[in-house]
Amino acid sequence: MQLGIAVFAGVEGQAPAELGRAVEERGFESLFYAEHTHIPVASRRDDDRPPRDYASSYDPFLALAAAAAVTTTLRLGTAVCLVPQRDPIITAKEVASLDRMSGGRFEFGVGAGWNRAELANHGTDPRRRMAVLADRVQAMRAIWTSEEAEHHGPHADFEPLWSWSKPVQRPHPPVLVGGNGPGVEDRVLAFGDGWLPQCGHLASVRELTDRIASLRHRAGKRVPVTLFGAIPSMLGAFAEAGVDRCLFTLQSGPGDLDELDRWAELIGPRSAGRSFD
Repeated sequence: MQLGIAVFAGVEGQAPAELGRAVEERGFESLFYAEHTHIPVASRRDDDRPPRDYASSYDPFLALAAAAAVTTTLRLGTAVCLVPQRDPIITAKEVASLDRMSGGRFEFGVGAGWNRAELANHGTDPRRRMAVLADRVQAMRAIWTSEEAEHHGPHADFEPLWSWSKPVQRPHPPVLVGGNGPGVEDRVLAFGDGWLPQCGHLASVRELTDRIASLRHRAGKRVPVTLFGAIPSMLGAFAEAGVDRCLFTLQSGPGDLDELDRWAELIGPRSAGRSFD
C-alpha cells in the first residue's frame, strides 16, 4: 500500500514547489491538492468562523504544476477537482498539459461538490451536480482519446474539435471518482478508473471492506482505491480492507514539515514489507 499527502488548504504553509520537493524527499508516493474556488459568505452559519481552510486553497492545477517542476517520481493528483464548477474543454486541456509537463504522473480525482451555494455561483444547479459530473467527464474522455473529439450530452455539447497535445498516459490519466454516497460505485463503473472515498465519511472499516469487495466483484477486476484522510494508526486495517493508497490530510500551516516527518516514519515498515500495526 502506498502513502501520499493530500493538501486541504493552501497559502498558510509551504508553497507548492517547496512542499512537493519535501514530500518526495521523505519517500511519499504522491501529492494531491483539493479544490474550492471560493466559499460564499451566505453558506456560513451564524455561529461559524470564516472557513479559511476551504476558501484559501490554491488552484490545484497551478499548485501541482509547480510541484511537478521540482520532482521526478512523485505522483500528482486532485482530491478532488470540482468538475461541475468547470468548463470541460478548458479542464481537459489543463489535465493533458499537466500530465505532459509531469511526464505522465497525474491522477485526476473528480467530485461533484457539496457546497450548494458555491455550485450555484458557477451556474450549476446543485440538484443536478452528479449528472453534470458524469457528462463532463465523458466529454473530457472524448477530448483526450480522439483526434477529432465530439460530444453531445445534456451538460457538455460540442461539435468535432481539435485539442492537442494529448496526455502522456494512454488512453488518459486515471480518473478517480470521489465520494461515499450510495451511488458512487455506479459512477466509478460508468466513467472512472478508481475510487476515492473519504475516511471520515465511513461508518467503519467493515463498510469499507465490503464496498471495495463489491465494487471489484461488479467490475470483474481490481479497481484501485485511494483513501482520503487516512488515520495513521489504522493503516494495517486499511491495507487488509483492500486500499491501495492512503492519503494523509495536511492542514497547511507552519508545522507542515514536522507533520511530514512524523508520517514519514511509517514509510520504513511499508518498504520493508512488514504489516502495519
